[in-house]
Amino acid sequence: MNPLVNLAKQAVENYVKEGKIIEVSGDFPKEFLIKRAGVFVSINTKYKILNTKYSLRGCVGTYLPTRKNIVEEIIHNAIAAATEDFRFGPIQKDELPELSYAVYILSEPELVRDIKSLDPRKYGIIVKAKQKAGLLLPNLEGIDTIEKQISLAHQKGGIDAVREEFIIYRFTVEKFQ
Repeated sequence: MNPLVNLAKQAVENYVKEGKIIEVSGDFPKEFLIKRAGVFVSINTKYKILNTKYSLRGCVGTYLPTRKNIVEEIIHNAIAAATEDFRFGPIQKDELPELSYAVYILSEPELVRDIKSLDPRKYGIIVKAKQKAGLLLPNLEGIDTIEKQISLAHQKGGIDAVREEFIIYRFTVEKFQ
């Protein structure tokens, strides 16, 4: 298992079982202890729902860094994905053996000046309007057009594309599973 994915797993398991946040160790490549970046952690369950191989159980992240380094960002976002994703209840101890994890390290968002420069397989997007924002990671199943990606990001952010002015940012991810 990738060390960053294992870190997310350990953070969730320790928090769910003991209610404690794990300590950052020096067992990671230096870049992850020095570099700062936005990070998303996605948790899936192996239970089949609607004929899918895996079903989303939680996904939370930050598109800009909020912690000292990537390792701390992973720990805190993994715990948030397990306990704070409003779409699901908190993960319970008996679910832990059935979970799989993915860690996404985001590039710095860049302003999109032409939507033709987007590609939902390559770029995630952030749609922002005043105090609202909707974010979609890249290469999501079923999101195969720019229009569908933008529309869903509007929905996630509660943004009315007709009545509200908005801007779009794009980013790439480095995904670890």
